[in-house]
Amino acid sequence: MPVCRSHAINFNQKPKARKIAVGAVVLAPGFGKVPDSTLAKYSYGAHADVLTSLEFERLLNPSGPYQGNVLCLSDQRHPRRLAFIQCVGSRDLGCGNGYCSSVCCMYAIKEAMVAKEHDPELDITIFYMDMRTQGKDFDAAQKRAVEQFGIKFVRAKVAGVTPWGAKGLRLTYSTMDGRHRFDPFDMVVLSVGLDAPKDARKLSKLLDVELNKFDFCQTDPFHPLNSSQPGIYVAGAFQGPCDIPESVTQSSAAAGIAAGLLKKQRGMDYVVKSYPAEHDISGEDIRIGVFTCHCGINIGGVVDVPRVDKYTDGMENVVYHSESMYSCSQDAQEMLKKTIKEHNLNRVVIAACSPRTHEPLFQETLKDAGLNRSLFEMVNIRDQCSWVHANEPEAATEKSMDLIRMAVAKANRIQPLAEQTVPVTDKGLVLGGGVAGLTAALTLAEQGFHCTLVEKEAELGGNLLVIKKTIEGVETTATLKKLIAKVKKSALIEVITGAELLSISGFVGNFSSVLKVQEGKKIAEHTIDHGVIILATGGREHKPAQVLGQEPIKSKQIITQQELETRLSGKGKKRAPASVVMVQCAGSRGDDLNYCSKVCCNHAVKNALHIKEINPESQVFVLYRDIRTYGYAEEKYQLAREKGVVFIPYEVDNKPRIAKKGQKVEISFHDPLLQEDVVMQPEVIALSVGIVPQGTEILSKLLKVPVTEQKFFMEAHVKLRPVEMPVAGVYVCGLAHSPKPLNETIVQAQAAAAKAAMPLVKGSVSVEPIVSHVDQEACIGCGLCASLCPYQAIQIIKVDKKRKAETVVASCKACGICASHCPTFAISMGGFTNEQIIAQIEAFGNSIEE
Repeated sequence: MPVCRSHAINFNQKPKARKIAVGAVVLAPGFGKVPDSTLAKYSYGAHADVLTSLEFERLLNPSGPYQGNVLCLSDQRHPRRLAFIQCVGSRDLGCGNGYCSSVCCMYAIKEAMVAKEHDPELDITIFYMDMRTQGKDFDAAQKRAVEQFGIKFVRAKVAGVTPWGAKGLRLTYSTMDGRHRFDPFDMVVLSVGLDAPKDARKLSKLLDVELNKFDFCQTDPFHPLNSSQPGIYVAGAFQGPCDIPESVTQSSAAAGIAAGLLKKQRGMDYVVKSYPAEHDISGEDIRIGVFTCHCGINIGGVVDVPRVDKYTDGMENVVYHSESMYSCSQDAQEMLKKTIKEHNLNRVVIAACSPRTHEPLFQETLKDAGLNRSLFEMVNIRDQCSWVHANEPEAATEKSMDLIRMAVAKANRIQPLAEQTVPVTDKGLVLGGGVAGLTAALTLAEQGFHCTLVEKEAELGGNLLVIKKTIEGVETTATLKKLIAKVKKSALIEVITGAELLSISGFVGNFSSVLKVQEGKKIAEHTIDHGVIILATGGREHKPAQVLGQEPIKSKQIITQQELETRLSGKGKKRAPASVVMVQCAGSRGDDLNYCSKVCCNHAVKNALHIKEINPESQVFVLYRDIRTYGYAEEKYQLAREKGVVFIPYEVDNKPRIAKKGQKVEISFHDPLLQEDVVMQPEVIALSVGIVPQGTEILSKLLKVPVTEQKFFMEAHVKLRPVEMPVAGVYVCGLAHSPKPLNETIVQAQAAAAKAAMPLVKGSVSVEPIVSHVDQEACIGCGLCASLCPYQAIQIIKVDKKRKAETVVASCKACGICASHCPTFAISMGGFTNEQIIAQIEAFGNSIEE
């Protein structure tokens, strides 16, 4: 495996001075700590039971001071009432941080739910100004917090926290109705924001890169990872406050941009990771090692791990067993390698967390120890035992023992499996010609690879054709034209418009796609061979069947935010309405769509500021549930209020009502500040209707990739693989993945291209060994398997003039459909043979008899 040589520098240490010749630099120093002076008004530092969210995260950790138990620091008692205070050190002009830190609302919800899992008797309240759960499926998390965990959310401004009684704390806060309240709590968690790194100015001076007013790296919407210095890029929180998926995406994108810059040096300076020779276990007695993990209290807090470990003693061919606190830690991996060698283990069973995230790690450790990576079986006693049976420790423990016994039965029958590699067609296919597709194609080309860019419409540009400026005020039209011109000019990019994917066959590295292309009045078919696919099919403005719970009213006075932007981009003062009421979440977050479209609040604030710019006398009202101008967009929200834009919140159980009055329309709503019902007849009502994906259901069936309940493409892992699809060689970016603003779309496109370039750079790909295998002696050539395979991974061939099935190993995704339908049991799955599965079933049956 080739490994790029890179240099990571920790600016918190003082290394010896040395010169390093590099062609690019990626800045990823993270974020800084909110000053204690900002926290002092909440009695932080004066009362032991006032914690920051980072400290509370550590308190919840199984390796924390109380092994994950929620205890007051003052006297180790169990708190009964716990409060989270949002926006501490963010959205705070007093401390100079006028931006939103983007992550605090979601991590507060996460910590609150984890706390309730650890202590179900806790009464938790989250005090907030706006709940900014704007990410993919984030609203669902808040809904789950309320419905499943009983967590309360109170819109309020907390004035302070003071000692109360002998041990308690008292919150002083005011609510939207103007009332002042005083509530007692046992513990208070301050949801602190992300500050700029403390050495940001030092780093800026050292590298001569510009910082913004908050001391984060200065970038622009069309080049979100480029610093002011060519060749120096930024990723993570130093680019601006962001969550883990966005940080991971940015890191991939930054690496991809740097790789494009350095493509001429590709292959000139790398090292190859080597493994010891694979131990030949043929003829050896089976020697199984079983390792059971506590995972702190994630597993050990429910499952009796010592009892489970002892239970494995005496199982067939188990010669070693042990328990560990964290099996995935570096120390545990080293110990595993040492144990394999000392006890001559040739099969390994690990009972721990999800194989989805941890199996590759353990398989890599087996390879480092000289064992074939398929001589491994993993038992998920976290998700399948301790989590689902959190309130049934005895049942969780017994189930863990059952699963391990079944795994050992299978381990007695597993054999080494060979890994195969196949060559790669070093060309990409990008579906979608909006800004995501254009950026992805250009990034691939800049890395030196050919690609075909396919756009369904007659022209390139997508939604950016109708979006005239960003919320930062950057004009988009000229930049889009330059981007399109650059793509068309590239010798490595073939652009096909008026086309769509008709069919696809093959596998990662070797796809073959058929396009249906409109050529004048004729429709032609083009076949393209390529190694990877990037899905950038975009989205569109939603056309709601319901607006605020009622049928849409047809009127020229009622328009969408996108239509308002088009109107504002015209000429003359009259293009700005004299009065406008903007209604947020009109058709989303509970009406037609059950998710937040992430960009609607930014769009509304942008249009509101544009109206005020054209005609300062215009009256602009924004009715909202939560204003989600996260990140630096918070500044524009503040500016809009300073310009006279009026923001009025509404509750989901008391939505505004729109009605037609003659030739006019009126809107009625409750103003919580005035405590009155208001009726208005504005010139325009602008609806923020949300975003829906385009064409994902059809492509999902063609490519065999999953979509979410909302029909957006579902990534392989939200945090670890945010731009990869579960099908190898397929990547996703832009609105096809989820609603997002322009800068995030560009970053995700760059990241998808960076990931897609990896197999192209390597020139070959490894095929998972758990593929199907046909016993041609038993095969009767009926062809049922070939007809059922969704990946065209089985072909019928002639062997001695007889029809026989054969697996196309590189195409096989190991779904098992063929094996389960074969009438003669001629097909088996690597790592899931009939013998192994029957052994597991019998092992479970024995437990029932016992």
